[in-house]
Amino acid sequence: MGKLLSNFRNTILLSLVLAGVMIFAFGSVSPGGFDGLFWQAVLRWTHVLAGILWIGLLYYFNFVQIRVMPSIPAELKPAIGKYIAPEALFWFRWSALATVVAGLGVMFMRGHAYAMEVLSFGLAGGLTEDQKGFTLMGIGVWLAIVMFLNVWGIIWPNQKRALGMIVVDDAAKAKAARVAMLASRTNTLLSLPMLTAMAMYQTLFG
Repeated sequence: MGKLLSNFRNTILLSLVLAGVMIFAFGSVSPGGFDGLFWQAVLRWTHVLAGILWIGLLYYFNFVQIRVMPSIPAELKPAIGKYIAPEALFWFRWSALATVVAGLGVMFMRGHAYAMEVLSFGLAGGLTEDQKGFTLMGIGVWLAIVMFLNVWGIIWPNQKRALGMIVVDDAAKAKAARVAMLASRTNTLLSLPMLTAMAMYQTLFG
């Protein structure tokens, strides 16, 4: 077991296999079997998994890396910029994409009418009392989309300059690092209301 757990790749693969067994077991005991609701549940599982990775890395950057970087000795900073940050940013941006795609998939699998209500903040069918939950869920969905666009449109392009993946002069590199930091802080700001919308809606409205 120690040898298995010492290898990250094998650990993750085994975890995925065990999760796959659990997913199959849920399909086997589900009243509808492997029907549309089952695949909606699979997409929701994917959405949650990718979301944990995405927001977890967002919080790593903001709770740890950005805050600690100024206190790291200058001779050690290149190791973070060359090895740790690029790897973290790889998983960060692709998990953001997977989170949004899977989340939109869940939404549309619940029906076109449901998706339109969420995306329109409950206005698609007229904002009646029983549709106000869609307003709050819609806020969460659009916040997540804004955060995703922020990752791919602002954070990643500027991080490539800040980390030297795209060669620019020192002034441009410093500017890119600040823009990336502010965009990342913006996502941190939006993350808690976004997560509130997701968790509260699913608990109160299903």
